[in-house]
This record gives sequence, C-alpha cells and structure tokens, in this order.
Amino acid sequence: MGNDQSTTERRILSGMRSSNPRLHIGNYEGALRNWVELQNQGFKMFCMVADWHALTTMYEQAGEVGRNAIEVAKDYVAAGIDPAKSTIFIQSQVKEHAELHLLFSMMTPLGWLERNPTYKEKQQDIGVAEREPYGLLGYPVLQTADILLYRPWGVPVGRDQAPHLEIGNDIGGRFNRLYGQDVFPAFKYMIPEDESRAKLPGLDMRKMSKSYDNCIYLSDSEDETAKKIKSAYTTPSKQRKTDPGIPEGCAVCQYLKIYHPNWQPLWEEDRAGERGCMQNKTECIEAVNEYFRPMRERRAALDDGAILEVLAKGREEATAVAVETMRLVRDAMGLSYGL
Repeated sequence: MGNDQSTTERRILSGMRSSNPRLHIGNYEGALRNWVELQNQGFKMFCMVADWHALTTMYEQAGEVGRNAIEVAKDYVAAGIDPAKSTIFIQSQVKEHAELHLLFSMMTPLGWLERNPTYKEKQQDIGVAEREPYGLLGYPVLQTADILLYRPWGVPVGRDQAPHLEIGNDIGGRFNRLYGQDVFPAFKYMIPEDESRAKLPGLDMRKMSKSYDNCIYLSDSEDETAKKIKSAYTTPSKQRKTDPGIPEGCAVCQYLKIYHPNWQPLWEEDRAGERGCMQNKTECIEAVNEYFRPMRERRAALDDGAILEVLAKGREEATAVAVETMRLVRDAMGLSYGL
C-alpha cells in the first residue's frame, strides 16, 4: 500500500494532553510553533487534544479533563492553527481510537510496554505503585493507535522524545507482518534542526511546568506577564549593574534570546556588566507581550460556541480518515464479515 501521500497532502499527527486548562509559552515553543510552521509549509496537520491520555494520571478528575480540552483547543487556534487548513479534534470524539487501541493491545508484547520510557515516566507521575492503573501501562499502545489511525507521513517530536515513539513503528510493523499487508507504513520522526526553542526554561530556570508554578501562559494578560517576568530568575552573582552577568543561566536573558529581535548585543552588554537586570526585564516584558499580543487577541475572541464548531468540523474530518483506516485493518485481519 505504502505511504504515498503527495507533498501537499502529507498528513502529520501531533497532540497534547488536556491535563491543564492552559498552555504555556514552553508548550508553544516546544510544539505549537512548529505545528504552525508545518501547516504553513503545506502539510496536512491533524492536531489532537488528548483527553483520554490525560485520564492516565487524572482519572479521578475526568470532568476537569473535559473542560480543559476546550481551553486547550482555544490555545491551538490562538497560536495560529487554522481550522481551514488543519484538523483540530478531541481524541475521545473519534471512537476509532479506542477500537484500534483494543486491536493493538491484543498483539503487543508486554515486555515492549514495560521497557517503554513513557511508562516509566508516567509511573513517576502516579507515584504510588498500588494505584497504578492499567491505562498507564497501555499508554504507548493508545498513543500508537492515535498516530497510526491517520497513517501519517510524519510526527513532530523533539530528539529526546523520539524513543517514546519508536514503539509506534514497532507495533505497526508487527501488524503488517502478522497479517501480510502493508497497512501501516513507517512514519518519520520530524525533529527540528534547531531545538533550542524547545528547551525554553521556566521563570526559575527549571523546566516550565504548572506544578512548579513557573509558567507564562498564552492566555496571561500583559500585566500578568509583566509581574511574572519582574520576579524571574537572573544571575545570582549580579548584584549591581556593573557585575558581569551569565545570560546562559538567566531566565530573562533566555526569553530575550527568543523574543527580542536584537538580543545578541543585549547579551554581550549583560555579560560585560554594561546593563542591569531591571533593564533586561523591562525590555523582556515589552518583547514577550509584543510577540504574544496577536495570539491573545485571537484567544479573547474565541468563545465556547466558536471552538465547539471548530471541534465538530475537526471530528468529521478526523473520523473520515479513521473510518477508512479501520476498514483496511478489519480487511487485513479478516474481521470485515462482508460489511
């Protein structure tokens, strides 16, 4: 069969869990910015809100996961994902994800799952071994179903995350060998050449995470952003303007590098003790707010009704592809029963 999509029709699948109601600028730099660029290069993006995946660690807060999914979809559109060009949908609204997950779970060796880095990381999220749900172990199988259901040409991923997706091509290859048909051609790992943006730190220089309370959110107001940047981590040894700074270890300087069009001389002045931390913070606030202003305006214009229309359209588009894939799967397995 082969993955013979033309350049303008090449499908790409990616998604984010709806664990949190708001995406932060680290999510944008690590994924959303790349999705928008791929969309604008002519790829057919399938942008999924992974609500079922969020349940692996939030099964006791299912209602919260559902509410979060709507807000995450708003952030997708605000960031530049165009519903006229790309498909935005919620995972649980395309039931074929569950069917393919079930079929893959019947043929995936247990050892593959226990060795998978996704399983080990999610174990740490849960913490208490006796409360570990089945869905945690099966997470990579559901993730594989999410991807292969759309038989994508590629999946955007950071270099350090590529091992998490290897099981996807392994399961797809095993299916093809078992049933003698090339239903699932291998997808490409689309690793950006410049991954520096994906490592944008939090306000305290740790990983940007809601649990650390060190995020700037896409939906933050300009005043909220200013307040956060004013309290951000800078070089501890730089007590006075004339003290040399270390921009590589300063959160404010990291944001200047991404969002200020003329960041290089600012870094050198900081390193030479020719500018103070407050001056850096003032320019950083202006640069960050200027960059995200159009996104925040788009998000403010989106109400629940508008985003539900986008998601309804996305559900139809995603389902059309998913139904065709499941027809091929059932035919290969001999489970069509003449239907």
